Amino acid sequence: MRKELITDAVLVSNYINGDENALAILINRHKQKIYSFIYSKVFDRDITEDVFQDTFIKVIKTLKGGRYNEEGKFLPWVMRIAHNLVIDHFRRNSRMPKFDNSGEFSIFSVLSDSSLNAEKRIIKSQVEEDVRRLIEELPEDQKLVLRMRMYQDMSFKEISEKTGVSINTALGRMRYALINLRKVIEQNNIVLTN
Repeated sequence: MRKELITDAVLVSNYINGDENALAILINRHKQKIYSFIYSKVFDRDITEDVFQDTFIKVIKTLKGGRYNEEGKFLPWVMRIAHNLVIDHFRRNSRMPKFDNSGEFSIFSVLSDSSLNAEKRIIKSQVEEDVRRLIEELPEDQKLVLRMRMYQDMSFKEISEKTGVSINTALGRMRYALINLRKVIEQNNIVLTN
């Protein structure tokens, strides 16, 4: 039987049963597609090579550990592993925005980086969307102050005049808004990356 005619499922089964060569055939069969997919996300040959290697290390561990159950869907399964490892790479190597107590909401300065590549632009818009959704959860008075400060770049003095509350009250609402956002983020294990 010519190796091109052997299905992925049969090769996976053969590999699990001890045929090391079956994995080499699978890797050669799908290398170009997986490699191109990873490269299209990271735009760097060395990183692509690393993620590709890590992908197959994970594939081997899963197959050897008897935890593979994607019958007949080998390539989509491997692509999912590669995709997750690409995301892990971005999380590890990106600045992780932090909410600090100084009243500065540093994610916005991080997001304004103009040298974003396509992948980072997608992540940036996702993060902005997540942040907007989180802001919607805030009490009305906190939401108002946060929007004025972050999106309209108003000073606390201007916010105070516009809302008819003291500067201290405006500062307090901003502080509570950030504390509440941090709580929601931690409770839901939300990762804000860019």
